[in-house]
Amino acid sequence: MDTRKLLAEAIGTFILVGVGSLSIVSAGAAGVSGLLVVPFGFGLGLLAAIAVSGHVSGGHYNPAVTLGALVDRRIDVTGAIGYVVAQVVGAVAASAVILAMSDAATVSGTRNVPGAGGDVAAIVAEVVLTAVFVAVILTVTKRDPGHAWLVIPLTLVVIHFAGIPISGASVNPARALGPALVSGDLSSILIYLTAPFAGALVGWAAYRLLGSDAD
Repeated sequence: MDTRKLLAEAIGTFILVGVGSLSIVSAGAAGVSGLLVVPFGFGLGLLAAIAVSGHVSGGHYNPAVTLGALVDRRIDVTGAIGYVVAQVVGAVAASAVILAMSDAATVSGTRNVPGAGGDVAAIVAEVVLTAVFVAVILTVTKRDPGHAWLVIPLTLVVIHFAGIPISGASVNPARALGPALVSGDLSSILIYLTAPFAGALVGWAAYRLLGSDAD
């Protein structure tokens, strides 16, 4: 297993979750609507992560994306497991830094939680939005890799605009798990450890249906 790739995944996930979570904290401190700030925090955080370490590992930073790559045979099982462990480590480290800067309540405020529609709406949103995200990633990295660095972060921005009021727009089990573990609040975490993986499989199926001729 390539240690540099694992380190790249941990660092990239740290940047993604750290910058995105800090945007939540900053929006709250400034009294600004999170819906105006947080989508750009996560989208541009992903852009920064890709710039720093995407060339080393491929820039997954998300276990659901790694699952999509696994079923598409772009990574083997051993590599996928290593990536997921590194991603969780990076996400936990990012939330730990926020804890060091503030307190457990602040970290808890960066968790993904279901919106007014409840658990069912959150599950559906996570499946659908992750499917879109994974389908975009698999397609653009195969058909137009030169623009992947832009298309993928912009897709994450619009996913947050669409999903924050419904599910918190996780689409990333590591991103959800980091603040949940560090804050000690695991309520609703099962949604975010299952629905994005289901969405990844749906997204992969859509990619194969519509874009398999690119292989």
